[in-house]
Amino acid sequence: MARLEPGQKAPDFALPSADGGTVTLQELRGGKVVVYFYPKASTPGCTTEACDFRDSLASLQGAGYTVLGISPDAVPALQKFTEEQALTFPLLSDEDHAVAEAYGAWGEKKNYGKVIEGLIRSTVVIDEEGTVELAKYNVKATGHVERLRRELGV
Repeated sequence: MARLEPGQKAPDFALPSADGGTVTLQELRGGKVVVYFYPKASTPGCTTEACDFRDSLASLQGAGYTVLGISPDAVPALQKFTEEQALTFPLLSDEDHAVAEAYGAWGEKKNYGKVIEGLIRSTVVIDEEGTVELAKYNVKATGHVERLRRELGV
């Protein structure tokens, strides 16, 4: 799938959330949104990244950003991950990875030297109008949120 570039319209989505509701990008229009894609709940790298977002949430929200985490996990796995890590932002289930594909966050990647198809750890920042402001692919879990905050001036 093609990766998103700044200036493109962010694809709309409606996904089930860990809290049992549904989150749509359309309902967040008018505010800035950080959408981050991660491969699997409760794995070491994904836990590090989620906790970094949790710990940075106040500063991101203070600058007007809503944070959403999206993975191919089923809702029960997201509920467990949210509870175990005391996450305070929505985790969304993209089991068929259609949203990840639309955002260019699904495709070939290397895992322990093997080429596989799967979720590519990525972050897309969307402005108030629904336009991509920043798109980062193949990000490292450790230190990513700090680098993102620096880039956003938060």
